[in-house]
Amino acid sequence: MWDDDRVEGEGDGSVEALLGESRWPPVVAVLIFLALNVAVRVWLPGKGAIRVPWLLPAIEVVLLVVLLTHDLSGADDRRRMHRLALVLVGALVLAALWATVLLVADLIRGKGVTNSPDELLASGAIVWLGNNLAFGLLYWLIDGGGPVARLSQRVPFDFAFIQQLSPEVAPPGWRPVFLDYLHLGFTNATAFSPTDVVPLSRRAKYAMLLQSTVALALFGLVVARAVNAFK
Repeated sequence: MWDDDRVEGEGDGSVEALLGESRWPPVVAVLIFLALNVAVRVWLPGKGAIRVPWLLPAIEVVLLVVLLTHDLSGADDRRRMHRLALVLVGALVLAALWATVLLVADLIRGKGVTNSPDELLASGAIVWLGNNLAFGLLYWLIDGGGPVARLSQRVPFDFAFIQQLSPEVAPPGWRPVFLDYLHLGFTNATAFSPTDVVPLSRRAKYAMLLQSTVALALFGLVVARAVNAFK
């Protein structure tokens, strides 16, 4: 995210210029999910998919602090913050995957929230949203080395968006920002396959493969169990 030594527009010193795009879309996305996460944990204390109920909110708070307070005035700062952001988002991805495993295990054994359709759907929705947000952040950070590094790239690296493959449908100078990667995370989890974004590198392909597999397991098991519980 912050690992390119030469950044266009560095002279004005603004965070948006140094980061390559506004930081507010990822901040708002993490804040909304944090609020939903806390609400579900207050509603279902001790029944969440993750056995350490405040782990995800804690990681999200640290990530918010990094996004809101980082200093990007130098190349070393950008590299350090990029590595830290990758570690935090990697922890979010692992926590989301672990929550999926535990929820599926509870479904198979008929334990916890799986016996109540409303609690099951709420827990399943939080796990699904957490997976989508975590993978959207991951795609944003890994594509071409992050938003700053992508400023100096003229061709797609990890992901090729339709606006890059067909420049005539996009305004001049178009490049993907966080909201495009968040859209990728949600569409990949819904369609279980690439839609309008083509994965180019192996890491992009297998990250999307992992996300779609997890989403398929969640949809198939959670929805089936909830429908059965409503009968």
